Amino acid sequence: MPIFKLRGYTLEELQKMSIEEFAKKVADARLRRTLLRRLKLGFPPEWERFFEKCKLQKEGKYNKPVKTHAREIPILPFMVGCKVAVYNGKEFVEFEIKPEMIGKRLGEFSHTTKKVKHSAPGIGASRSTKYLKAK
Repeated sequence: MPIFKLRGYTLEELQKMSIEEFAKKVADARLRRTLLRRLKLGFPPEWERFFEKCKLQKEGKYNKPVKTHAREIPILPFMVGCKVAVYNGKEFVEFEIKPEMIGKRLGEFSHTTKKVKHSAPGIGASRSTKYLKAK
């Protein structure tokens, strides 16, 4: 099985980095800008609660999936292995964070739309259905 590496860093090295160090060395431009601004201005309270629950879950003190509505939270190395439930507008979609997800946003793994499935037209869909007998 190949060893996971992100821009030349192993998972253990990524988990030892601080958020600022991760942003400067590993993150792409958009994520780097977000993280550095958030470090300067402070993380939103919802992000702070989410990060805290992820840390508790890693320690074994929080057994349920961490639920959140904040789809824009970036996935950081310390979150790997956490079970997360992200709201998609209708329900919470549960998934486990894997190393390949680092640097992406939570919302990318909880799709808000489904594939459209068309069936037969309903009553009133066209002029001709006006004369059909309703079941």
